[in-house]
Amino acid sequence: MEPAPLPGFADVEAAAARLAGRVTHTPLLRHPLLDELSGGTILVKPEPLQRTGSFKLRGATNAALLLGPEARQGGVVTHSSGNHGQALACAAHMLGLPALIAMPADAPAIKVESTRRWGAAIHRFDRHAEDREALAVRLAAERGATVIPPFDHPHVIAGQGTVALELIEDARAAGFRPELLAVCTGGGGLIAGCALAAEALAPGTELWAAEPEGWDDTRRSLEAGERLPAEGGDGFCDSLLSRQPGVLTFAINRRLLAGGVAVTAAEVLRAMRFAFDHLKLVVEPGGAVALAALLAGKLPARGRCCGIVLSGGNVDPAVFARALQAAA
Repeated sequence: MEPAPLPGFADVEAAAARLAGRVTHTPLLRHPLLDELSGGTILVKPEPLQRTGSFKLRGATNAALLLGPEARQGGVVTHSSGNHGQALACAAHMLGLPALIAMPADAPAIKVESTRRWGAAIHRFDRHAEDREALAVRLAAERGATVIPPFDHPHVIAGQGTVALELIEDARAAGFRPELLAVCTGGGGLIAGCALAAEALAPGTELWAAEPEGWDDTRRSLEAGERLPAEGGDGFCDSLLSRQPGVLTFAINRRLLAGGVAVTAAEVLRAMRFAFDHLKLVVEPGGAVALAALLAGKLPARGRCCGIVLSGGNVDPAVFARALQAAA
């Protein structure tokens, strides 16, 4: 099958208009300690404040809104460790569509329950033994439904790009122009959409992918010039465990990204604790990796205006308790 056409900035703009009133326009946050520690001017985009607790609602809703009448009758299917599943369940609930979400058996309980509360049916699977993409295709075929994947879809990428569109426009209104944007990266949909927005609205902005150690497939792929699989590691950052960059996302990211950085679980825990102590935000491990990269000195932030995306806040209490015990 031929890959779908790549989205462009016009698609991000159209998504922003389509999503108005359906998703939360999250604010920009600042804290003097972030500026002091990094030597830069740091603008934080807090997507844990989104309706479903992560940026994923943007892409899922945009894609669902673009379904035709016949496709809507069959409903939607996806595979997700949690955040995209919740988002698609919420979008389907808004539009009155049936939804089936295939979720790993080890997905965090808070994400499973939140998905179920939106009225979606859930199919559990073994992330280590089953091909999630093939599973989603099979489930959709059985139901006459449409698969809306977590990241490698033009309408999903365009919806996620509204994160950077808002960030750059709000920064401009406050008298700032981001020179660097660091984004939590799994399959690459969020950073690809953000890169499209930055290319149009703030040319020259450096886009940096932040990933967990062992799951830094985007960083490795950028350096190699081709899509490489993740080497794998612990599953602490459960929302960023994509096996390799998407076809569409990497086609965008290899052209527009400056590079990638990897962070340790200890650095992520420190970032979660920092966000709680100083920004008064609950951030999940995968949602904190860009902040972790900044606090660990892994981004070239000194003397620059930097946007940092906190991508999600759906964390199990026991995991968050570990962060609260981390050194501040």
